[in-house]
Amino acid sequence: MPLKLPKHLPAIEVLKAENIFVMDFERADEQQIRSLRICILNLMPIKEQTENDLIRLLSNTPLQVEIQFMMIPGHVSKNTSAGHMQQFYTSFEGLKEQKFDGMIVTGAPLEQLDYEEVTYWKVLQEIFDWTRTHVTSTMFICWAAQAGLYHFYGVPKYPLSKKMFGIFKHTSYDPQEPIFRGFDDEFFVPHSRHSEVRKEDILQHPELKIMSESRESGIYMVMAREGREIYVTGHSEYSPYTLDTEYKRDLTKGLPINMPVNYYKGNNPNNRPLVRWRSTANLLFSNWLNYYVYQNTPYNIEEIH
Repeated sequence: MPLKLPKHLPAIEVLKAENIFVMDFERADEQQIRSLRICILNLMPIKEQTENDLIRLLSNTPLQVEIQFMMIPGHVSKNTSAGHMQQFYTSFEGLKEQKFDGMIVTGAPLEQLDYEEVTYWKVLQEIFDWTRTHVTSTMFICWAAQAGLYHFYGVPKYPLSKKMFGIFKHTSYDPQEPIFRGFDDEFFVPHSRHSEVRKEDILQHPELKIMSESRESGIYMVMAREGREIYVTGHSEYSPYTLDTEYKRDLTKGLPINMPVNYYKGNNPNNRPLVRWRSTANLLFSNWLNYYVYQNTPYNIEEIH
């Protein structure tokens, strides 16, 4: 089944070129199907790249999915045009009376700030609380995962001595959990962050379940409320060249950055990246949509609570 997207969204043409089936709202509304409503709070600086990455993965399912992009009220994006934001994004104030089957809250380059120093922290806390009564299942990614764990459970984050940057091997603690269906015994995930959450803090909360971690990069996935909240510290959604772009950007700026681990063929930055996380990423998002959203959300979306 296709994704339902706002007409003229740039991602539509990008993904059609990749032979991914998408359609705009006008065509999709002619079909007699109850689409899953997925809200994406996109906190990343370059919105269009993140849109492409997430839509690419959400399309890999037989379910029809309608995407709604949310933005923080009053927050001006410095790296995405005002026209793009006005055309394709709706403020939280315009969506807070609506309900959604699923929600994704993306990462943001804010790990080196205390949460209370983030200019939109109070409204983000309001959005987090809103998800518990208006969304069936929410996936928090990278910084948003750390922020959600802190907001709901008081789990602190810790600065890293150097950026966690590269492709790392992971294992799951409960392979029978539906989120891991189809996963290999060991799987790879990109990470790009300056802070971490620690196992000993999470274990203080019996309502939190550690699902997966890595010997090198630490905690990867935590689940709460039987899958209504899924916290993912890595970036499975990253496209093949995202880490390459970040690495070369920081080198150009003269920032301290190590070459991403286990990323380039032969560990040579002149070579292409070796993509080892694509199948895992597709399984992660399709399993989440199927088992934690579609199988649990009510047919009448207004019954979500």
